[in-house]
Amino acid sequence: MFSLHRKSIVMKKYFLILLSIILLFSCSKKSAIDQQLNNKVDSVLGLMTLDEKIGQMVLYASDGDITGSSIKSGLLDEIRKGNCGNILNAYTTAHTRKLQKIAVEESRLKIPLLFGYDVIHGFKTIFPISLGESCSWDLEAIEKGARIAAIESAASGVNWTFAPMVDISVEPRWGRVSEGAGEDPFLGSKIAAARVRGFQGKENDLADSLTILACVKHFAAYGAPQAGRDYNTVDMSQRVFLDTYLPPYKAAIDAGAMSIMTSFNELDGVPSTGNKYLLTDLLRGEMGFKGLVVTDYTSINEMVNHGVAENDAEAGLLAVKAGVDMDMQGEVYFKYLKKQVKDGLVDEKLIDEAVRRVLRVKFLLGLFDDPYKYCNEDQEKRLVFAPEHLETAFEVAKKSLVLLKNENQVLPLKKGDKIAVIGALAASKRDLLGSWKAYGDTMNMNSFLDEFKIYNGNTNVIYAEGCKKMGENISGFGAAIAAGRRADKIVMVIGEDAEWSGEAASRTSLQVPGVQTELLEKLKTLNKPIVVVLMNGRPLDLTRENQFADAILETWYAGTMGGKAITQVLFGEYNPSGKLTMTFPRNLGQVPIFYYQKNTGRPSYLSNPKYKSRYIDCPNDPLFPFGFGLSYTNFEYSEITLSATELVEKGELTAKVTVKNSGKYDGEEVVQLYVRDLVGSITRPVKELKGFEKVLLKAGNSKEITFKITPDMLAFHRLDMSFGTEQGDYKLYIGGNSRDVKQTSFKLK
Repeated sequence: MFSLHRKSIVMKKYFLILLSIILLFSCSKKSAIDQQLNNKVDSVLGLMTLDEKIGQMVLYASDGDITGSSIKSGLLDEIRKGNCGNILNAYTTAHTRKLQKIAVEESRLKIPLLFGYDVIHGFKTIFPISLGESCSWDLEAIEKGARIAAIESAASGVNWTFAPMVDISVEPRWGRVSEGAGEDPFLGSKIAAARVRGFQGKENDLADSLTILACVKHFAAYGAPQAGRDYNTVDMSQRVFLDTYLPPYKAAIDAGAMSIMTSFNELDGVPSTGNKYLLTDLLRGEMGFKGLVVTDYTSINEMVNHGVAENDAEAGLLAVKAGVDMDMQGEVYFKYLKKQVKDGLVDEKLIDEAVRRVLRVKFLLGLFDDPYKYCNEDQEKRLVFAPEHLETAFEVAKKSLVLLKNENQVLPLKKGDKIAVIGALAASKRDLLGSWKAYGDTMNMNSFLDEFKIYNGNTNVIYAEGCKKMGENISGFGAAIAAGRRADKIVMVIGEDAEWSGEAASRTSLQVPGVQTELLEKLKTLNKPIVVVLMNGRPLDLTRENQFADAILETWYAGTMGGKAITQVLFGEYNPSGKLTMTFPRNLGQVPIFYYQKNTGRPSYLSNPKYKSRYIDCPNDPLFPFGFGLSYTNFEYSEITLSATELVEKGELTAKVTVKNSGKYDGEEVVQLYVRDLVGSITRPVKELKGFEKVLLKAGNSKEITFKITPDMLAFHRLDMSFGTEQGDYKLYIGGNSRDVKQTSFKLK
């Protein structure tokens, strides 16, 4: 027995030595590869004039965002002279090949171009808007959507996307919530990493001809503009910034993202594009980012409007000294940087470091080996809008839909019933694509109404527009009411125009625009079952709609295959499984409202009828909470079982719960884990998401779900701003949303 024990010890030592050798060899190999890459970069840099260096630090727009076939006058000569190393909004292999040919065959040093484009939720095959995709809580599906976007982009000459947008936001008035993953930093971090892996490939193999460079945006805290107004001031504590807004950026960088875009906003009084703390001290220093930093569109110039620079030249100085490597469209570096170096205002070594980062990315993309690798026309014809891509878009769209209400099991609909379809959005193809639709078009797609008729039969569908998306015209009410009278059930499609979300699309109201809700109220008097289908890019105030509708299906803007996906869900071909990633308020007065709020000294649950934190005209709680989403079936949760009631340093405990599908339909449930730190050196949120699992259960089946809790999951920035944990009591919650949960307790020792 002693000899066996001794043999075990020897084997363990041998294993550890072997592991150390492997790790050492791996690190040495990586170091050698990095050194080889650095040598290549320096060999090019050493040949460059100052003009050519600055040329790598500028990014100019082609006019190709609309046509894909033209470029601004005079820019071709700048490419020839080496004064422009990067192009924005150029796509199609024919167009990008033409420009790349000039760069690598007619310029002195033949340095290839980067081609960037806003590929946010698909290139030609459009997936649901990012907020919609996040509601799938399906990281594999989200990654696959980004992978297909990358494949189609790469096949069309694009090698750099300005995505993912990872800005956390609790501000539904802000139009750009449509581009993000919602309000939660934990889920947002998981999704940020998934999207980077999708764009750059699981192994971050940028040399692959079907991967593209990801760009994490917008650094930093762009999702918290005052009053929800785009481009507005952001002002928050350092603790909130580090614990809530920063994590998704870090997750994307840790996943391998090699470019970062600055944000338009200021933070702590300094515009992000000129913020040395953000771009150098934090991003490159503490976070270890090695890639390139590009501005958002003309954001260097806009520092003059911010009031921190007297003119563009001064703004450029702030940007380059803060750590900005590339000026998007502003022409500030192009016009002023050379003179500033000559005048001694900027050290050329600073320019060299910026250019190294740009060249490094171009080498990683394999552009020096084959500058035309993204210009394969046969590949473009084969891969763009490929049938398998459409099928994936269809699957992801189904997963993104959220069932908010379903009284008396109005849904699913029965095939063959006479159904009235009402609303301008029902017949719209363009709106299904949402904002930032890239190269998506409506030529080869169907509207929701088209798909509904295909599925249920033309003779069983009665369509009436009823009213427009906006405006006060009620002349179509009569026809819509007549259609409703002839039908067994009514499906009314309402919401926002697609242009009402995305950049520069902030709102002061969260109500459904125009007279759509007034028509819904009229239809309610027919005493027919009414299903509301929502198309929108943000959480809305649905208090009135909730009163009039028997069922509400949130579909966001579901993409190229959205019409078919919505139809399939309404008829029960797919059981909805989406869960909200942003809280839906009862009205605008509750905004900002989010699940991880903090308690007050006078919380609303106190017995005092007046002097507590509450509204006098509305409950505190939202209409639909974070994590909420119904199914056509029912899920029951057991009580939580913990492996221990104490969690020690470097230890772990497990939490188990049994989830049963007690309904009649097979379905998917997103099981969510939350914790609460009851007493801390600073006040702590009432709940924080710390885990989730999406599980498919057949009707009548059960499954035990296990979560592991480790001390690092409970870390935060403490009173002294150090990051770590604090001993004490915690509550643990598991449920199907942030409100309806089972709970238990444990102690961190």
